[in-house]
Amino acid sequence: MKIAIVGTGYVGLVTGTCFAETGIDVVCIDIDKNKIENLKKGILPIYEPGLQPMVERNQEKGRLLFSTSLKDHIANCEAVFIAVGTPPDEDGSADLKYVLAVASDIGKYMDDYLVAVTKSTVPIETSRKVRAAIQAELDKRNANLEFDVASNPEFLKEGSAIDDFLRPDRIVIGTESRRSEKIMERLYKPFLLNGHPLLFMDIPSAEMTKYAANSMLATKISFMNDIAILCEIVGADVNMVRKGIGSDLRIGNKFIYAGAGYGGSCFPKDVKALIKTGLERNHPLRILQAVEDVNNDQKEILFRKIKDHFKGEVKGKTIGLWGLSFKPNTDDMREAPSLTIIRKLIEHGASVKAYDPVAMKEAKRILGTSAEFCNDMYEVAVDADALALITEWSEFRIPNYKVLQKLLKSKTVFDGRNIYDPAEMKENGFTYYGIGRKTL
Repeated sequence: MKIAIVGTGYVGLVTGTCFAETGIDVVCIDIDKNKIENLKKGILPIYEPGLQPMVERNQEKGRLLFSTSLKDHIANCEAVFIAVGTPPDEDGSADLKYVLAVASDIGKYMDDYLVAVTKSTVPIETSRKVRAAIQAELDKRNANLEFDVASNPEFLKEGSAIDDFLRPDRIVIGTESRRSEKIMERLYKPFLLNGHPLLFMDIPSAEMTKYAANSMLATKISFMNDIAILCEIVGADVNMVRKGIGSDLRIGNKFIYAGAGYGGSCFPKDVKALIKTGLERNHPLRILQAVEDVNNDQKEILFRKIKDHFKGEVKGKTIGLWGLSFKPNTDDMREAPSLTIIRKLIEHGASVKAYDPVAMKEAKRILGTSAEFCNDMYEVAVDADALALITEWSEFRIPNYKVLQKLLKSKTVFDGRNIYDPAEMKENGFTYYGIGRKTL
């Protein structure tokens, strides 16, 4: 079986590589010549645990190819996956120009029946636009070729994407014919052997499922962040509250950790897009709008705590930051809370020293020389007036308190992910600020 994946970003590269791992012949297409040449050499554009050796292994086996030309490789493909970016427009709606450009290319170059599969996160009714774009090109060629469109949303978590793909909670596929359903069923057969549920549905429902899933998770995060602020006001501990409600099976213990706000490539973009979809249909999604508002506010919470600690004046202070990526085990800086915090600190005259185990290169690209980037976590603390943890990388979980005591100018720690024990911090002589917890 042969398929093509157009787009070698996070979703496309993981998808193509994992399909190749099951024995399928995969060609990954991208218009970025430099990216393709690097991929051929084993140089990946993203960091994802376990992906590098899997790419190299499947290239060596000849199951995974990289190219800039869909035209040269579309022959004999039973499915072409569209996995290009859908960045938000200024009004929050998803920009479909890259998706529709791929659809047009499929129409230009296909020579037999295939299934055009949208893997990118796309708004409802995108499949209709994809079908129209393909058909328009076929009409120009006077080509009487049949094809189907399908929606196969991804549910990958950065940092555990390989496991998520190979051992998914569920596989959602929206189809419009039994013929396309059979092809998608065959494609995912290796995963069905392990009992993972394959859910077939109509295409609009599949498209909605992706947005609804991410928006629900974002809602849980913003809800807990809102509760955390109230916890501080009334003297409660949000970590205790989290344990209390998380033990209720109807609620569960996932995505109810208070922190400095969510970021990344999915939640912010998908929440905005779904809000926009609701407005376009004259149905404002009031809860989801509150979710976004709370999150935007939450990204500034550590800055406000730092500013309050220094009596409203951070000018001339040096703040050390641990963690820059929006979450551990990725170098993704998109919509990362660290960017908001750093920019607010610099705007108010503070100096910033920062370290991240993986995201330093990407952070430097975004922030330039506005912050000082350090070689390790303890260099960040040298002569810093305070230390703020932004991303809960494992290496930050058990710091050497004696070393920090010697390096920090002021033994003050702002814990943006509540990973430290307030009592233990106090015992070691630190002034401790968490999220939704008492200051010690």
